Amino acid sequence: MSITASQVKELRTKTGCGMMDCKKALVKTEGDIEAAIKYLREKGLSKAAKKATRETKEGLVHSYIHSTGKIGVMIEVNCETDFVARTDAFIEMCDDIAMHIAATAPLALTADEIDEDIIVSEREIYRQKALNDGKPEKIVDKIVDGQINKFLKENCLLEQEFVKNPDIRIKDLVNEAVSTLGENIQIARFVRYQIG
Repeated sequence: MSITASQVKELRTKTGCGMMDCKKALVKTEGDIEAAIKYLREKGLSKAAKKATRETKEGLVHSYIHSTGKIGVMIEVNCETDFVARTDAFIEMCDDIAMHIAATAPLALTADEIDEDIIVSEREIYRQKALNDGKPEKIVDKIVDGQINKFLKENCLLEQEFVKNPDIRIKDLVNEAVSTLGENIQIARFVRYQIG
C-alpha cells in the first residue's frame, strides 16, 4: 500500500512524532490513522501520550458568549505552566473549544461521565425503534450497541467532530496543542448555559 504525504502529515500533527516514525506506523497499519496512533502510543513514541502523565496545575477558566447573548460557556483547561496558559495559541484553543461547546451542547467530557440512567433510557428507545421497524430479534442488540456508540460519540465532548474542522475530533485538537505547545493539556470541566 502506498502512503501519501498528507497521511503522514495528518498523523504527525495528531501525535507530534517524527516523519519517519509516522510513515513506519502507517505502513504497519496499512494507512489506518487511528490504528497508527495506537501503534505509536504502544511504542511510546507519541509525544501527547508521553506528556499525558505530567501534572496540570495551571491553565485558564475561559468564557464564551455567543453573539445572540443567549448561550454562554465556561470551560476550565489545564496545562503545566502559567507561561503556556497565557500564550495566544492556548487562549485560541480554549476559545475554539468553548465555541464548539456552545454550538453542540455535549452532555459530558467523556462517556464515563454520562449518567447511566440516560444510557439505559436511550438503549430502550433504540431497542423499541428497532423492534417497531421489524428488525429480527437476534440482531436488535447489535443495532442498539451501534446506536449507543453513535450517541456517545455525538454527546461526549472529546469524541465530537470539531465544528470548525469535522476531519478532527476535539481530543485531536487538544493533542495538536500538546504537540505544538510542548505541555500536557487537559480539559477539566465545562458548563453550558442557555436562556430558557
